[in-house]
Amino acid sequence: MSWSAASATVLRPVAERLLARAGVRLDGDAPWDIQVNDPRFFARALAQGSLGFGESYMEGFWDCDRIDELAVRLLRSRLDEVVPDVPKRALLSASRVLNLQSVARAGQVARAHYDLGNELFEAMLGPSMVYSCACFRDTADLDAAQVAKMDLICDKLGLRAGDRLLDVGCGFGSLLAHAATRFGCEAIGITISREQQAYAASRLRGTTARVLLLDYRSDELARLGPFDKIASVGMFEHVGATNYRDFFGVVRRLLTERGLFLLHTVGNDHSPTDAWLNRHIFPNGMLPSTVDLTRAARGLLVLEDWHNLRADYDRTLLAWHERFERYAARAELPRRFYRMWRYYLLSMAAGFRDGGRNQLWQVVLSKHGVEGGYRSVR
Repeated sequence: MSWSAASATVLRPVAERLLARAGVRLDGDAPWDIQVNDPRFFARALAQGSLGFGESYMEGFWDCDRIDELAVRLLRSRLDEVVPDVPKRALLSASRVLNLQSVARAGQVARAHYDLGNELFEAMLGPSMVYSCACFRDTADLDAAQVAKMDLICDKLGLRAGDRLLDVGCGFGSLLAHAATRFGCEAIGITISREQQAYAASRLRGTTARVLLLDYRSDELARLGPFDKIASVGMFEHVGATNYRDFFGVVRRLLTERGLFLLHTVGNDHSPTDAWLNRHIFPNGMLPSTVDLTRAARGLLVLEDWHNLRADYDRTLLAWHERFERYAARAELPRRFYRMWRYYLLSMAAGFRDGGRNQLWQVVLSKHGVEGGYRSVR
């Protein structure tokens, strides 16, 4: 008997007992049950927690028809509090002590993720090219929901003609184009992704908007201010706890006295980081907590509004996954990459479906408090 087969004989019953807490079976008939292809799965998952679980899927050690429903059940059963997750704990400790998102390291996530190639993102994101949570207010269509999200951001900021808007982490330039063409404002975006900067610059030709390859901490950005309105959509997840205070300080310095700042970010009060996501999708990523945000902004900016769109991100990720599957069927993607990306989209959707885990916050802040009070927009 091989070592892997012998270890599986011992470890399979352990895995079965743990999974039973979540209503999941090994080789069962439910779409969320795990189909074991390789006995090495047990040692990897039990020894390495979320990292081993995700990597063993990438390597084909197991399959599941509905990874999102499997992940929801695992999250709701709080198995991560039972199974030791050494890689995750080590990463969490490092992220609180070391500056994993320093200027020197900031470009790592751009090279590893955002610079993968625009063909993939065009297929997955669609014509809006918005890589953040949509807002399904009056529509079930992803593209319309992304336009609705951009309208919501502009409404919350009270954007109007003549305003100077800064988009920190502007992605493919979608909000810049929307703000410039629909509201007639002067829009400037910054990104550290060369692929995104080139793509955005091309699509913004003929508009008053422009995009620059800059880190938010750069001296050049400081010289471009002040701005009437600032937005940061889906970028704060890459800032890191050691830099939150500096980030809000930059925003304060760049805002006009009566300016408004909208922060659109994933947050999580339960766990700020995941070892598998950090290694394979978003290097050095870290999710803020409610305490992180309020502590970092204290004395710098005034909290005006806090809106949670958690359920919308579940729907957004499922829509991206559907489009990704259609793209993968024709693109002949490498098997490991395909499985990695599928696991990423579906497990992330589960994180938002479980209400105690990931949240999607839109937070509006001002410099001194809005005179007469801020009017919340939904």
